[in-house]
This record gives sequence, C-alpha cells and structure tokens, in this order.
Amino acid sequence: MKVGVIGAGMSGLTVVHALADRNVDVAAFEARDEPGGVMRSRHIDGRVVELGPQRLRLTPGIESLVDELGLRDQLRKGDDDQPLYIYYDGKLRVVPLSVQEALTTDLLSPLGKLRILKEPLTDSARPGETVDEFLVRKFGRQAARRYFGPLYSGLYGTDPQDMLVEYSLARAIENAGIDGSILLWIIRRLFSGRETPPICTFDAGLGELPTRLYEEHADSISLETPVTEIRDRDDGFELVTDDGSEIVDDVVVTTPSETAADLLEPVDSELSETLRRFNYNPIGVVFLESDFDGDGIGSLVPTTEDVPISGLTWNASFLDRDGVFTCYVDPGRYPEMPDSTDEELGSVAAQAFERITGASATPIHVHRWNPGMPAYDRSWTVMEDLEPPSGIHLCSNYVGRPGILGRLRNGKRLAGELADKAD
Repeated sequence: MKVGVIGAGMSGLTVVHALADRNVDVAAFEARDEPGGVMRSRHIDGRVVELGPQRLRLTPGIESLVDELGLRDQLRKGDDDQPLYIYYDGKLRVVPLSVQEALTTDLLSPLGKLRILKEPLTDSARPGETVDEFLVRKFGRQAARRYFGPLYSGLYGTDPQDMLVEYSLARAIENAGIDGSILLWIIRRLFSGRETPPICTFDAGLGELPTRLYEEHADSISLETPVTEIRDRDDGFELVTDDGSEIVDDVVVTTPSETAADLLEPVDSELSETLRRFNYNPIGVVFLESDFDGDGIGSLVPTTEDVPISGLTWNASFLDRDGVFTCYVDPGRYPEMPDSTDEELGSVAAQAFERITGASATPIHVHRWNPGMPAYDRSWTVMEDLEPPSGIHLCSNYVGRPGILGRLRNGKRLAGELADKAD
C-alpha cells in the first residue's frame, strides 16, 4: 500500500510521520518552499515572530514528539502564571481563570458573577443555536459577552452571534470530555490538583517543530511541488505534478477547502462543490515593537468595544521575546482590512495597542492569512454533507478538532486507520 499526502503543514507532516513509524510507504507534496503550513516562524531585525500560533501547550504528546525529534535542548517554556485580560469599557480587566480571579475581577458585576452559578441547571447545546445564544443562556449576558464569547471566538474572527455552536464550541466541549455542566467541570479541574501543561515554544520559534519533522522524512516529502490534479484510476489514484506523477492507493488531502475542492473536482464533483461552501476569515497579523512592560499573556477585545482589533498576544511578557507583541486584525473588526496596505494595517494596530496599553508601539512586520481561520458560521452546516469517496481522506481544519494539537491528533488517528488498512 502507498499513501499520497497533499500538503506538508502540521496535519500532513503528522500523517507522514505516523505512517513511516508503521512502515507504510508514503509520498507527500507541498506547494510552498517550506513545511509547516500555518506554523511558521520568521526572524525580523533579530526578533523571533510567529506567523501563526504563538505558543503550544507542552502536553504529553507534544513532549514525546519533542524528545523523539531531539528538540529538548531548544525547548523554551513560557511564564503562564500571568493574567489574561479583556479590554472592556476602556480598561484592561483580568479574565477569571482561577477562583481568586473570579472573586476579584472587575470584568463582571456581583450579579453577573452570581448568574454564572445557574449554569448547572441549564440544558446542553440546542440545534441551530449560535455560540452567543448558548453562552447567554448558560452563563448570563454579562459573562457571555464580556468573558466567554471573546475567550472562544476571538481566535476565529467571527462574531459569536454568527457562529453555530454545534459546529464549533460544542465540538470543543465534547473533545474536552465535558458531559453535563461546564461550570462543575471547571470547578472539578480547579480543585483536582492536576497541573495544566506549561506554555512552550522553541528558541528559534515554533517553526522548528515542522522543520524537524520534514528533515526526518525529507526523502518522502517534495517541497515546491504542488499537486495540480488528482486522477481516479482502477488501481487507485494518480497525483499529477509539474515534475511527473505518483500512483497511490489512498490520498490524504490536508489543504484548505478551496484548494481541496479544485483538486477533487475530477474525482467527485459533488464533494468539490460542498467544499467550496466553507467560509474562512482572512486575518492580518501585525507584529509590534514596544517598551510596554506589563505582565500578561495577552488581551482580548469583545465585539462590543469600538476597537479595530480582536486581540493582542504579549510575547514580550510571557515568552521573553524582546519587546514583541502580536496584534490580530480581521474584516469583522476592521472592514477595510482586505484592501489595506501593510503600512495602514501597521498603523491601525499600533494605535489600538496604545489605546489598550497606554504605551506606544512601532510595526515591524505584517503577515496576512487568506484563507485565514475557519469562520464556523452558518456555512459550516455543510459538514453534514462531507462524504469523500473510498480512498480519499480529508485531514484539515474543517474536519475534526481545530488548533495545532487537534491537527496532530487528527493526523495520528487517520494514519493509524490507514496503517491498519495496509496490514
């Protein structure tokens, strides 16, 4: 059996790594000149900046992979014993992530805090319910719109009122193993004594992880080699590139949905049409330099605030990244974002940073993701219609659990299924 993998982001690299571990023949193709997909690092004026995720949690799975790849000496643990903030009503307010913070934060009024206690009496997610409706019903309007909504949706650039809970937050709740009250689950974790895995990165940035995975399997991965067509054959599939073609038994597609739709059009036109219906939000990532010395992991901005960004990551504080702060701009907060120049986006981010922190900042780099983050809006109902033909497997951010840890789990699970098939 031979497996073809399209894309060498974290999903594709995980599939390759896990298949090689099971001695399954695999060939992967990546259009870009470097691996990693969204997990890429850059060095700008001697500073490390992350184009995608800013950090990972050192879960047992990540720690095992770090040691397996010989990256332990480059591992850098962050100081996550710092507050996370919400910028609300012109002030940075502590997000209650502990019992003490829940009691002392001024983000919620006393009545707003008491309303949260009714959550165990509420029902689970309802069909067709938005994230905002779900959170308001569970925790009350204050907690939903000042706290839980920004905490969850800020990453995706979609207003919680436009996100369907069953295709987004409900999946995260299920993956966390929560069966019943969310509040009681949180309380049990707080008093269980279980330590949350520490925040981590690498000295040269998170890009070290996909780079090392690629180096381990360079003989099986072709960079700067986009697959231009997938052809159905009686004995499998043919992956066509400008350098030739590869005959494989099964195909794993890890690209964004629009690219997957183009490639799968000759194989399954209905699947291709379904994939085109997913919405993504373009994201502008602006890296700022500032002397601001506040302690914190970052600051989120609710959609109720008249601020043109969704949040900031304080890399300088919890990762000791030499005055670096990362700002996120999306069209939902700043409609002009798609047509703005890098200089304009940098100015918008610097002004928002000064408004939130009171400190000045200078833009040092701008990166754009388009497609960006999954919108998880009403277009995501098409997940019900995803039925790939036999031998075609989808392994990307529109299936399974989102985030890097989710991609690693999805890729490892799929590779296990394919290896079992090969046996």
